[in-house]
This record gives sequence, C-alpha cells and structure tokens, in this order.
Amino acid sequence: MARWIAAAQVADVPAGTCRELVVAERIVALFCVDGEFFALDGVCPHQGGPLGQGDLEGCVVTCPWHGWQFDVRTGQHQVHPNLVQPRLAVRIDGGTVYVDVGD
Repeated sequence: MARWIAAAQVADVPAGTCRELVVAERIVALFCVDGEFFALDGVCPHQGGPLGQGDLEGCVVTCPWHGWQFDVRTGQHQVHPNLVQPRLAVRIDGGTVYVDVGD
C-alpha cells in the first residue's frame, strides 16, 4: 500500500542535483533530472555509501565512496545489468515532493 511522505520542496532540489534525505526513518536519494524527480534507496549496495551525496551527471549518479554508478530513472547499475537499486515512486503536489515509502 502507498504511503506518501513529504520529502522536500521542489525548489530545494534544482535540476541536475541530488539530495540525501531521511524519509520515515529511511535514507532516500532524491534526484532532479531535467525538472523530473526520481528517488532511490539512498544506501549503495556495495558498501553502504551515500548515493544522495554522489555526483549526478545526466541521469547517472556515482556513489562518492567507490564509484558505483546507477541510472536514477530505473535504478539500473551501469556495469552489472542484474543489479538494480530499489526505486521509490515520486509525485509533486503544490511545490512539495512526496516519496512513497510503502508500508
């Protein structure tokens, strides 16, 4: 079941940037690519690096700890096709970014 939680204001995440947030006790990486918002589980599966503190180039985030890269739109790892970082649904309402953290 959906559980929408306010995560940020649209103005707080300009295009081409990312933010690390704690949403309902979960670390979330929030990205804005060309005005569209995406969210991934914020903990890199390699060694727990902070994806929301990584470098965002286009639609690819690079984990700042060891360089693992993910497409923020799909969660797809850029080298290992079987590795997909969990995505969270995002919606915008009245200038607020909401993330679905599930049950």
